[in-house]
Amino acid sequence: MPEYSLQLENLSKTYGHKDEENFVYALKDLSLNVNQGTFFGLLGPNGAGKSTLINILAGLVIKSKGVVKVQGFDQDSEIRSFKRSIGVVPQETNFDPFLTPYESLDIQAGLYGVKKKDRKINHILKKLGLESKANAYMRSLSGGMRRRLLIGKALVHNPKVIILDEPTAGVDIELREMLWSYMKELNANGITIILTTHYLEEAESLCDQIAILDDGELIAFSNTRDLIERINLKIVHIKYNGYLEKNFDLPKNIKIKEHENKRISISYNKNHFKTDELINFFRSMKLEILDLSTEEPDLADVFKLLVKKGNS
Repeated sequence: MPEYSLQLENLSKTYGHKDEENFVYALKDLSLNVNQGTFFGLLGPNGAGKSTLINILAGLVIKSKGVVKVQGFDQDSEIRSFKRSIGVVPQETNFDPFLTPYESLDIQAGLYGVKKKDRKINHILKKLGLESKANAYMRSLSGGMRRRLLIGKALVHNPKVIILDEPTAGVDIELREMLWSYMKELNANGITIILTTHYLEEAESLCDQIAILDDGELIAFSNTRDLIERINLKIVHIKYNGYLEKNFDLPKNIKIKEHENKRISISYNKNHFKTDELINFFRSMKLEILDLSTEEPDLADVFKLLVKKGNS
């Protein structure tokens, strides 16, 4: 088994000609390696290049240059093995309305050359909560059921890498929980999951590794925990008793936000100050601290900080 599930080397996608005004880089010299068996998050603002990358992997967009490998198979020279190693769940649903879910998965398995005896269609339908709808016409399925079926179509050939493009956008909580439960199960069995999402709390709770794209370039790539620890923001929430003077002098680079009911939030660089120093500062102002809690940064803070730096 190869060490990496996905390997990208100097991957670029351009539109237009360099001597024309409409020339743009959708992806620019993108290089990264995704470890085998990882739950991997691919993040970035709209227009960052995420969809372009996924469409290249799915074979819907032709790259301008670079090397793409999945499970060690080169996209250009080992096309059949490459395609059999990857399953893509797109954002858009597109089905023949006169097919049933069973027929749709059966045809998809046939397109990948899966033998009849090796097709696990009933198992997939059961896992996705579609067992009772196996023989219903597609046009009778709800939007959530159709999205589940998209996942099933990506799984029928038993790929080692699954790409989920915004899979929970606009879906209900029940479907979201079902999806993540199934994906965690697959990941625990060695399947590599690559997720794009705008729900940063999902990426933080699910992903082992995170890559952040902006303007077609890789601006961050690390273990999720290491990425969060890269920023030094810390927030202290204080409930106090006493009178808080207006326009008092704060220590340098400390920001304060006042709330109702004598509550304040103080943000600062944890490498410059310690919490007890802040407590002593406010006590020197004759404030009685009734309650105190601290807050560490999350992935949303990292994302906003890195994207802001990339655009500065």
